[in-house]
Amino acid sequence: MKVILKKDLEESYVLLISMVKWLILSVCIGLIVGLATSLFIKLVDMSTSFSYGFQYYYLLIPFGLFLSSFIILKLAPDAKGHGTEKAIQAINQKSGKMNVKIAPVKLLTTIITLVFGGSVGLEGPSTQIGASIASKISDLFKLQDIDRKILAICGVASGFVGVFGAPVGAAVFASEVLYIGSFNYVSLFSSLISAFISFSVGRFLGTKPLVTYFFDISPFSNSIIITRMIVFGLLIGVCSAIFIRIVNLIEKLFEKIHIYPPAKGFIGGVIIILIVVITGTTDYLGIGGEIIHQAVMGEHVRNTDFVWKTITTATTLGSGGSGGILTPMLYVGATLGNIWANIIQGSSTFYAAVGMVAFMATCSNTPLAGIIMCMELFGSQVGMYASIVCVIGYIIVGHKSIYPTQILMKSKDPSLFMDTNCEIWQMENKINNRTINKNFSK
Repeated sequence: MKVILKKDLEESYVLLISMVKWLILSVCIGLIVGLATSLFIKLVDMSTSFSYGFQYYYLLIPFGLFLSSFIILKLAPDAKGHGTEKAIQAINQKSGKMNVKIAPVKLLTTIITLVFGGSVGLEGPSTQIGASIASKISDLFKLQDIDRKILAICGVASGFVGVFGAPVGAAVFASEVLYIGSFNYVSLFSSLISAFISFSVGRFLGTKPLVTYFFDISPFSNSIIITRMIVFGLLIGVCSAIFIRIVNLIEKLFEKIHIYPPAKGFIGGVIIILIVVITGTTDYLGIGGEIIHQAVMGEHVRNTDFVWKTITTATTLGSGGSGGILTPMLYVGATLGNIWANIIQGSSTFYAAVGMVAFMATCSNTPLAGIIMCMELFGSQVGMYASIVCVIGYIIVGHKSIYPTQILMKSKDPSLFMDTNCEIWQMENKINNRTINKNFSK
């Protein structure tokens, strides 16, 4: 009995010391990243408010994407793309090691991309900025690789919450997004603390979350709404799979263009201008917060909004623009939900809200984060029903991800054999190679 008691005391002592260590580190990360993210958001707000005041600001987008790609090429190639993917890659492949100069380069190039009308979001740069700051702090404290990885996850959570204003959801997202079929419990305490500190810093400095609404769904019939949630989950899963494939396809098409990389940005900009001319609207440019708001508030949106937003986002990022992809996914999910509500004659606000978060969670394979974010942003009742959509979407999207460096730990269904303990892109390459070899043998 004495041996067991001694072991329990030693265990509690070590865990307490570890908790104190991570409390201090997490607070530091939350403060620094919260401040950096708030500054970033305010700079974006000021610069876009100015540029969007000009009627034909988007005509300069080819030059904006060219400049963004040029700066990234010369100063920090890892700043290319939608940010969160690079943070995941650094955590999974390099134990969270990132070049700290990525932060200012990512901040500058995202502002340039958005000022000229590129279709991107803020969360990708925010998470990448957070992860790079965490990497620098790890260098200063000479942390071991396992601790560097946890601190980088704290940086991702701190950057994510600055945009969405859902601290628990941000912490869960950062711990869940690394793997498919597994959850990083080791990082949960520290990422929670970092997220709450960053959230508090943002509120103190006056930055507002992208969305925060509360709905009363008490008049809805349980049997009807659950049936609709199941069908809506299937729709979200299928549309998420299509979204991922379109983004990957357009990125690969630009990779096949063998010219000076920044020149691809010019081509992408011309394509986006053509989209504006064809559609007769600039609603598919920039962050798209106004359309998200309209969809969630039950106002009319076009039936093709989600299609054009997908194309402009994929073109912006694929051609060399810099920014996040989660906010465009919120746009697509919100407009899909609004359209679905009109089809079934349901509540546009309710389905747009659920679709917005569920689509993001499905594309990123983070159903737990999606459920919690729904509860934080829209109330517990909405989150309760949204859980059905998030989980069904997560299953239906299959083993695809908007983040190809996510590690597949377990198959989503035991009856479906998949290569595990490898990144999504590696798994897909193995499947393609097996298909090619099989066809060749025939």
